[in-house]
Amino acid sequence: MTNYRFIVIEGNIGAGKTTLSKKIASDYNANLILERFADNPFLPKFYQNPERYSFPLELSFLADRYRQLKEELTTPNLFKPLIISDYYFMKSLIFSKQTLSDDEYNLYKQLFDIIQKSLPKPDLFVYLSMSTERLLYQISLRGREYEQNITAQYLEKINNGYLEFIKQQSNITTLIIDANNLNFVNNNEHYQKIVKAIFSKEYKHGTTTIVK
Repeated sequence: MTNYRFIVIEGNIGAGKTTLSKKIASDYNANLILERFADNPFLPKFYQNPERYSFPLELSFLADRYRQLKEELTTPNLFKPLIISDYYFMKSLIFSKQTLSDDEYNLYKQLFDIIQKSLPKPDLFVYLSMSTERLLYQISLRGREYEQNITAQYLEKINNGYLEFIKQQSNITTLIIDANNLNFVNNNEHYQKIVKAIFSKEYKHGTTTIVK
């Protein structure tokens, strides 16, 4: 089926990465790793008071992401050799850089650098690219109360953080999918277009490919 062992589906808040990850994992009998953000007690507080709760929020995410990925990625499942994750550990730096002060970020990055080396890199990093307007629309549709105060400016900063991260990578194979006009939840043709881009093509290691 595929030579991939570990695929990451990433994207900004509201891009549909979790929905797509679940769908692909179900269709390809893959082991699914989902970020456990819903259980984080600091998240609703952060959206109400970012300055006060950003550091404990980012630290709690860092610890939980590391623990989960370490467990899942170092324990092979013989019946489900393919792993699909709806987040990559590196997102910890992308989000924290937007929310922490310089001093806090420098301390945070020291901790990050210590622990991230023991985690494997994905065979394919898939990024769902979406405009800020579309993201805000989808955030409003899913109706999570604590997300309704997210601003366009914040989403733009996160998107720029992802793009900057992608530009800096030379040892991760990246696939950027323009998802602005794709409804992969209700339109099977759109979904198959994404699946074909992921599984039916071979990408040179360390390169970035854009699919529109």
